[in-house]
Amino acid sequence: MSGDGPVEAGEARRPAGRRNGSDGAPGGTGRRPALLRHLWWLPALAGGALTVLIMVVLPPDRTIDSAAEVLFKVSPLLFAVLAIAGFPRRPGLGMALLGVLVVGYMGVLDTFNVKHIFDYAEAADQDAAFPELYQFTIFMNAFTVLAVLFAYRLGGAATDRVLKVGLAAVLVVVSGLNDLAFYYTNSWADGRPDRLHWASHISVFVGGPPSPTVAILFCAVHLVLAGVILLLPVRRWLGRLHDRPSRSTSS
Repeated sequence: MSGDGPVEAGEARRPAGRRNGSDGAPGGTGRRPALLRHLWWLPALAGGALTVLIMVVLPPDRTIDSAAEVLFKVSPLLFAVLAIAGFPRRPGLGMALLGVLVVGYMGVLDTFNVKHIFDYAEAADQDAAFPELYQFTIFMNAFTVLAVLFAYRLGGAATDRVLKVGLAAVLVVVSGLNDLAFYYTNSWADGRPDRLHWASHISVFVGGPPSPTVAILFCAVHLVLAGVILLLPVRRWLGRLHDRPSRSTSS
């Protein structure tokens, strides 16, 4: 019997999952390097800083003036998706964090949301007060998407799945789906308008306020792209990135 026999037998008895990365990436060693395990802090800090800049420092503005501004306004959401995808999953941590999430939403965000609604309703100049209400409403939309994604991660979702679902969700957020729903369900006193004048994030890409047909096409393209992202082999790509440091070390 050779000296390598027990080692080989031990390897044979090792569960298949141990040969994958910590998130199931194929070809990994079963544990990410310490540096990679903490990289989620970088997008988390970047997203938090941009959120403060948009929500606190800059004046509220409901109008998007350029495609670059769309990317700027969406960037905190993208950074948050990256942070959530890399967030560590530990036994017992998920339930506690979900409890904090629910309490924080009901105790803080919901309170601020109601306050913004009352402030707008009581404002002498509602046109001037509306951008602040609108901005906070968009923030609540983003928070809802991220809360669902965070719960998905804490429930055991692998990094590749969180990335795909998160990026697809961002595309749905900016697709104009909610604008179309508002357009077709709102009771218009003077009849339904022929343009979605308020959908400025669509206007910057199509050259002006979109018609319902243009808005539907814009939305459809984003929904198709979201579906494509869900089908991408992100797990395979992450597995290659995970294996690259190991191959460099062994060489």
